[in-house]
Amino acid sequence: MPRQVHLFDPPERFVAGTVGQPGDRTFYLQASGGGRTVSVALEKGQVQLLAEKLTELLEEVRRRGIDVPAGPPREIEDVAPLDQPVEEEFRVAALALGFEVDAGLVVVEAQAPAEGEEASEIGDDDEAGPDTLRVRMPPRAALSFVTRAERVVAAGRPPCPLCGLPLDPAGHVCPRMNGFRR
Repeated sequence: MPRQVHLFDPPERFVAGTVGQPGDRTFYLQASGGGRTVSVALEKGQVQLLAEKLTELLEEVRRRGIDVPAGPPREIEDVAPLDQPVEEEFRVAALALGFEVDAGLVVVEAQAPAEGEEASEIGDDDEAGPDTLRVRMPPRAALSFVTRAERVVAAGRPPCPLCGLPLDPAGHVCPRMNGFRR
């Protein structure tokens, strides 16, 4: 089957979101525009790391003298739920980030697992590569993505004050308490 590259240049909307209750949530990246929506599943840690690395990328771009806003204005903060129905295109195996200096755009790529190969380079459209979600967006949209992603990650179960693992509503077996329930 030929490779699919889902390109949004720029998207009307690019967000991280979840389906399910804390402790049993599935995390998604969702891009939409031009009458279509693509959703890819990933782990909570991948969403958190993507937000952190996007922040670092934008700080580096700013240090190099490129005009990047300090933060998204509150009026464009996206708090709406994911577009329904959420149909998973693939599960993300690799994420890549870049900044196109000439265009002034942030590039985010989410790639499916590569069959017997390593992940493709960012922007590579070789037919043999893994399915890819590629989003090219202005820095302000990337900042908006980061704000929402951080909120989505923080909305999960609270951490145990002793070990940092997530607490279930009924508590959990805490390794710092030698297996006793907390």
